[in-house]
Amino acid sequence: MQTWFAKLAIGVSLLVATAGIALAQTSEPAAAATQNMSNIESDDILYMKQNQAERTKVQPGNLAPVYRQVKEGGEHYSSLPALESGVLIQQKAQFPGQARATTAGEAWRQYRNGPLTTYGGWLIIVAVVGIAAFYLAIGTIKLKSPRTGRLIERFTSIERLAHWTVAISFLTLALTGLIMLFGKYVVLPVFGHTAFGYLTYAGKNIHNFVGPVFTVALIVMFVIFVKDNFPAPSDWQWLKNLGGARGHASAGRFNAGEKLWFWGGLVFLGLIVSASGFVLDMLVPGILYTRGNMQIAHVIHLVAAVLVFSASLAHIYIGTLGMEGAYEAMSTGYVDDAWAKEHHDIWYADIESGKVPRIRTDKGTEKLGVPAKAV
Repeated sequence: MQTWFAKLAIGVSLLVATAGIALAQTSEPAAAATQNMSNIESDDILYMKQNQAERTKVQPGNLAPVYRQVKEGGEHYSSLPALESGVLIQQKAQFPGQARATTAGEAWRQYRNGPLTTYGGWLIIVAVVGIAAFYLAIGTIKLKSPRTGRLIERFTSIERLAHWTVAISFLTLALTGLIMLFGKYVVLPVFGHTAFGYLTYAGKNIHNFVGPVFTVALIVMFVIFVKDNFPAPSDWQWLKNLGGARGHASAGRFNAGEKLWFWGGLVFLGLIVSASGFVLDMLVPGILYTRGNMQIAHVIHLVAAVLVFSASLAHIYIGTLGMEGAYEAMSTGYVDDAWAKEHHDIWYADIESGKVPRIRTDKGTEKLGVPAKAV
């Protein structure tokens, strides 16, 4: 009996031992898996703290630490003797209206191709449609009285040369600028990549060289015309009457609308466009031409250029199709007495009184003759 009981005890002990070994063997993989999960979690936590040498030991060929440092915008060693040559990617930046910060180059690209292009394009479209609607509704503003045949020398050849130099250079800059800004939406789909590439490349170089010509001509034009563009008491009445839409609006040599264009368009926006353009052309001494500075200059240049171009459309319209006799004044230099009396009566009164000469140059004397000079 005792022998049988001893055998049973030994058998139970062996069974328990076997079960324990099996349980231990089963629990080891689970423990190992838990330990591995912990290691993975630790790897994730330490991922951002690892340098490239440490990361290579864990994941050979993983260059994440290198590119992470590059995207931080820090300056590293470069043998190239150029500004910012050690900075592959700029630090993060965020332009007004953008939801989040990203690398400065990408932020600038999104800003240029996003709101600047969209809102700028719509502003130009609205200006064109508004002028077209006004022309269809009103048409050319005709003279209310017949022409007298007596002429006044309104602009000298020097004045017209300065004006046309500004006008032609401005339109050249506007056309090339529109191609660079909107060309990929209009030119590219129609003419293809090759034609668009050549056209944009040529436009960029023309834009860069014509810009300084525009600025110099603008300065000359300012010096010539500034004396006649200072505010006068009659300007407020001209604005209240909406330039004649609500009754007669008296004006001197230049009315309030022309003065607003002179000071707001040519001087203020023209100065901003010229200054930012000179920065983009790298012509201003004492400025670090970093990518960040160039991006800011480009945004300022683009905004001012779109504003001045949109405003110029109204000025171009009035000077060509909008008003009878206006284009003759700048193309020939002369206007009829009827035109002067109707649109610039204060200036005409000064001419009649002799305060302002009717003929201002010897060429005018030859054209109009001595009798015309006396009246």
